[in-house]
Amino acid sequence: MTTTSPATNDTATERSLPVVPHWIDGGEYPSRSGRTAPVFDPALGVETKRVALADGDDIAAAVASATAAFPAWAETSLAKRQGILFKFRELLDARKGELAEIITSEHGKVLSDALGEISRGQEVVEFATGIAHHLKGEYSEQVSTGVDVYSIRQPLGVVAVISPFNFPAMVPAWFFPIAIATGNTVVLKPSEKDPSAALWLAALWKEAGLPDGVFTVLNGDKEAVDGLLTHPDVAAVSFVGSTPIARYVYETGTAHGKRVQALGGAKNHMLVLPDADLDLTADSAINAGFGSAGERCMAISVVVAVEPVADELVAKIRERMAGLRVGDGRSACDIGPLVTGQHRDRVASYIDVAAEDGATVVVDGRDVNPDGDANGFWLGPTLLDRVPTTSRAYTEEIFGPVLSVVRVGSYEEGVALINAGAFGNGTAIFTNDGGAARRFQREVQVGMIGVNVPIPVPVATFSFGGWKDSLFGDTKAHGAEGVRFYTQLKAITSRWLDPSHGGIELGFPQNR
Repeated sequence: MTTTSPATNDTATERSLPVVPHWIDGGEYPSRSGRTAPVFDPALGVETKRVALADGDDIAAAVASATAAFPAWAETSLAKRQGILFKFRELLDARKGELAEIITSEHGKVLSDALGEISRGQEVVEFATGIAHHLKGEYSEQVSTGVDVYSIRQPLGVVAVISPFNFPAMVPAWFFPIAIATGNTVVLKPSEKDPSAALWLAALWKEAGLPDGVFTVLNGDKEAVDGLLTHPDVAAVSFVGSTPIARYVYETGTAHGKRVQALGGAKNHMLVLPDADLDLTADSAINAGFGSAGERCMAISVVVAVEPVADELVAKIRERMAGLRVGDGRSACDIGPLVTGQHRDRVASYIDVAAEDGATVVVDGRDVNPDGDANGFWLGPTLLDRVPTTSRAYTEEIFGPVLSVVRVGSYEEGVALINAGAFGNGTAIFTNDGGAARRFQREVQVGMIGVNVPIPVPVATFSFGGWKDSLFGDTKAHGAEGVRFYTQLKAITSRWLDPSHGGIELGFPQNR
């Protein structure tokens, strides 16, 4: 969730811009609130459209539509649901280039990166096409004389998905395919910074044959979020965003009786042992630190170099950084702009923080000469060395193309440093020692671990989520845990009467 202050259309320019509407009851739904917020093209630094910000009436209409659609969708056969999911998957695969262009125009990431996020989201769609297998219950025959016990999983009802700006297609797709496949109806609240991808997905669902009301898009800010968190007809909430807001979403949603999974922030470390392949490590640090301009919850923010390799590794990273091209994501560039000017300025401020705290600014991204409009929200890749672990540049989530190097004297010191952090989202170790890698994966207190893999995002058959302040709730995203989150379990004890039922017996039932 962002804290963009809503604005009204009080200038001629704003009144002439298109407004991104909601999607309710199977079609575009203009907001009646009169409130809108700006949507920028980050590579140009200009406002290209407005997005509607929901009020109480819009929230009520969205949830009412999803509530009305739930009974029929829950009764729809698994075969019919799977058919619609397969159709959606084929349409998405055929047209993902369109969606990538939309993402790049509002987020700024390069087209290849946008296509990559769509493909990872598509993995979850493909997982959900096999939902019949994942919904199978258990059956025990003759647990007592003439008695069988079995379990079934059933949908919850209306579920809300509140997604961040950095992955406007992939993060919603971590949730909605499984929620829909298991028989729920979904209200998606996308980020107001890049809302158009959600509308495109809604139209694609309709073309695939999804009944009206099963997938709803509610645009908005904090008012929309609070409306979903407190609405009595919303059964569950899935959220991805910063840790303070994740905690707020979890506490507010659960206080109102909802099932909540809230994925928070990160400060991901890469531990580099002296035996590591430093060329592979340097390439991986570049890829994981600067891809998508660092606006990834799985980005590597800190390289923890076990001496004596730090000097050589920093030199290799710096050498590779010189060849990176920053510019408009629609051109042949490696790194695009940041999502807004405000966010760019916030990220850039950490460079001064680090320098004031004693770090060495090896490469300063504020000096970048971008291949794009001068008004774009540019910040080049930045490399900081010898960053003090007391600096805010180390302890806080920067969420931009800033890579810090911390030097340690041993494996043990590196692991202790990682485990002392507040976050536990993702981490990686680079080494050629299998024993050290195995020890690391057992000892490190982090939810997702890479061994010579810098961005250890699990495939859709496994679940995504961290530990500590990176996850609130006990259920992660997609995979088997996603199925469990969007369903509730029933256990049925069954006996078909026969003449030997035993008559009246007031004692506690016993198995015989």
